[in-house]
Amino acid sequence: MLCQECGIKPATLHFTKIVNGEKTEFHICESCAREKGENIPGAAGGFSIHSLLSGLIDFDTASKIQSGTSQAAQSLRCEECGMTYTQFSKTGRFGCSSCYKYFDNRLDPLFKRVHGSTEHVGKIPKRGGAKIQVKRKLDELKHELQQRIVQEEFEEAANLRDQIRELEKEISEQ
Repeated sequence: MLCQECGIKPATLHFTKIVNGEKTEFHICESCAREKGENIPGAAGGFSIHSLLSGLIDFDTASKIQSGTSQAAQSLRCEECGMTYTQFSKTGRFGCSSCYKYFDNRLDPLFKRVHGSTEHVGKIPKRGGAKIQVKRKLDELKHELQQRIVQEEFEEAANLRDQIRELEKEISEQ
């Protein structure tokens, strides 16, 4: 698919806008997006990806202002690069990798809102991913074991315990 702006390069950025049930799609190339400051054509007043993230952060900040805890959040500072949480909320970008550590307690609600979860559950490579899959299965079984114990379903719990032992033995042999 070619870029809707220049009609020359392949479109690499695809946006879908739904307003009042009316769906509009935009397909633009990277250079046209840069020229427009990553604004999506057709959106009222433009709309950038950074605006989206900073808007989500501002939403978080606005809710904290109402609760009176904004001053503490605004004084957060990364000790490695010196970036403040206020600067991060304006730009939507971190200064360094340590910012994750220093802004950690403010990021989980943001990530949950953006991604729907705070835990990354990505794909596992087919080659070399067998050990990871066994560990995930082990974690699931342990979690299910705890639930069965709480529910006093001890026969099921014993079966799960045996499965866990087999998997742990399998991991130790690798």
